[in-house]
Amino acid sequence: MTTPKLRIPVREDLAGLEPYGAPQLDVPVRLNVNENPYAPSQAVIDDIASSVAQAAATLNRYPDRDFPALRASLSAYLKAESGVDIDPKNIWAANGSNEVMTQILQAFGGPGRTVVSFAPTYSMYHEYARDTNTRWVQGARRDDFSLDLDEVARTLDAESPAVLILASPNNPTGTALPVDAQRQILAMTRQSGPVIDGVKTATLVVIDEAYGEFRREGVPSALEMLGDHPHLVVSRTMSKAFGMAGLRLGYMAAARPIIDAIMLVRLPYHLSAVSQATALAALRHREELMAQVASLRVERDQLVDWLRAQGLQALDSDANFVLFGQFEDRDRIFRDLLDRGVLIRVVGPQGWLRVSVGTPEETQMFKNALKEII
Repeated sequence: MTTPKLRIPVREDLAGLEPYGAPQLDVPVRLNVNENPYAPSQAVIDDIASSVAQAAATLNRYPDRDFPALRASLSAYLKAESGVDIDPKNIWAANGSNEVMTQILQAFGGPGRTVVSFAPTYSMYHEYARDTNTRWVQGARRDDFSLDLDEVARTLDAESPAVLILASPNNPTGTALPVDAQRQILAMTRQSGPVIDGVKTATLVVIDEAYGEFRREGVPSALEMLGDHPHLVVSRTMSKAFGMAGLRLGYMAAARPIIDAIMLVRLPYHLSAVSQATALAALRHREELMAQVASLRVERDQLVDWLRAQGLQALDSDANFVLFGQFEDRDRIFRDLLDRGVLIRVVGPQGWLRVSVGTPEETQMFKNALKEII
């Protein structure tokens, strides 16, 4: 008798899919995943090592599940960076902004709920929706990649979403969402959410500021609007500006009822003692790390000017990357750069490529390689 082939009961909507992941290749110049190109200084490394050693002495105990020291330190940082005073109890952290976003949809999405965004934007948003069994609706931006507020209003009216996610600066375009547009969206979402017990609810507006520290002079943070809009969430990360991509520490600021809902779905002790100690050490060196951000802004703006001087289109950027093009065969440009030891990213609208801002030496190698190709 033949034993039937064993089949595991993977979710039907996951069958045949490939996991998310940008190429991780060992090449001289890696400018594909918007990392901070500067490694931590020896002073930062020493502080982290000492802090982790102290945490290691208590690893037989669970970490503080509400991490008040980290929340207070993040609050102090946001006040210094954005000029906004946020109660530490209105701040929440998790293992990268990916987990923050997932927790938001666990608490406010799920079966029977809808999350909306507008493309082109970060490719992981729809995966957060899928993973939480939240219906995904993706609207379109204008041809210049700006947000069409009339389209936003039509989508809200048609879908009554529980959550609206908008990246500012947007990824992969690098463009910030104008503050007037943010205010209009916050006004139109006060009663655009699902009906619960016969009452129309708000749509939670999540402004993803993963690259917020790189915004240009005069561009405000959405954090300034938190006090007047209890349905606003602002998400940040330590991966980019702090050069701590390997730490996996993201955080959000929001009204207390939103934080309370997130705490219902978080896993027990989700933020390890080592993660908390490392983040606190990095935050103690924020002035040094923010100086790197200033130099990366200058490098970015110079890169935009250079690309335009080559006859290419390059979008003004408020992030640590630049979207440029357009190419009839962007895959060939990508391959030719890779052959010269430079890794960038094929992402976003057809014909465009995205390059992260590197060190001056890395950026020069990218320029030299691209000039040879075009």
